[in-house]
Amino acid sequence: MEIVRTAQRLADDVLFPAALKTDAADTLSKELLDELADAGLYGLTGPTWAGGLDADFQTVCDVVEALSSGCLTTAFVWAQHIGGVRAAAGSDNALIKEWVRSLCSGERRAGLALGGALAGKPSLRAERTTGGWSFNGVSPFVSGWGRIDVVHAAARSDDGELVWAFVDARETDTLVARRLELAVLNATPTARVEFRGHPVADERVSSVASYVEGATPPEALRIHASFALGVAARCCKLLGRTPLDEELSDLRIALDRLDPESIEAARGAAGELAWRAAGALAVTTGARSLLMENQAQLLAREALFVLVYALRPGSRASVLAQLRASLHLP
Repeated sequence: MEIVRTAQRLADDVLFPAALKTDAADTLSKELLDELADAGLYGLTGPTWAGGLDADFQTVCDVVEALSSGCLTTAFVWAQHIGGVRAAAGSDNALIKEWVRSLCSGERRAGLALGGALAGKPSLRAERTTGGWSFNGVSPFVSGWGRIDVVHAAARSDDGELVWAFVDARETDTLVARRLELAVLNATPTARVEFRGHPVADERVSSVASYVEGATPPEALRIHASFALGVAARCCKLLGRTPLDEELSDLRIALDRLDPESIEAARGAAGELAWRAAGALAVTTGARSLLMENQAQLLAREALFVLVYALRPGSRASVLAQLRASLHLP
């Protein structure tokens, strides 16, 4: 698909040449995100009636991988947006529907706060009020703070409803963001966002549905793996032809099956492959990989991120099993 080729061109010609500068910055350049918007990528998952591309799932995975091979920081901030586009387009709230065009164009940019959607006790709770909801608690990792206009936030009520709403991404007396210092992707930037009885009007609610706890959908794990595949792909390109290329190709095929029985292990394997590929690149590069001006050290740190980011129990177990096997541990 043409948009995949466009994403790869941006990765090779724009994002990767700027990746070291982006990594060293306090906050990633708005101009880089503008490049993605100008290419139509903010509307990747949006409907055509709103100027979106209505890309299929495989295309979304390919675009995420391509952009991640250029600059994981930029790709990660952008990727938080595409779910918000789909949620707005599918909402029954007519007022939210009016946002779809500006989300597709990138005029309005969204982040993601999952505090109430994750399994177990919710860290972000919703309480019904007159004309809306009150959000209380925290969402521990919200990326893109300072580069997003709204946060698509999930909070859970005491009676088991999952409330998704678009909240303005700015601090108030009832919404406080504390920036986190990260070893890599620090320029995202990522914040711990605390909601202190934060009022959310009904007009900002995209959906309310019963919360059902279960396994992470294969589609979500496949998207997570795309970040790792992108890092691995860039390492492979810099290394030249090695057996890692075939591993990368085989792993894509396995992930694309979306098999619920094996997807967690495959997602873990994607992070482990990126870790090995980055290690091979660092060793091949030698002592120069210790210099902050060298791409090998950045890719090694990006590999650390994709190795541990959003690991589910099955993925973590798979990675640990692979590491034990490689070290010949029991």
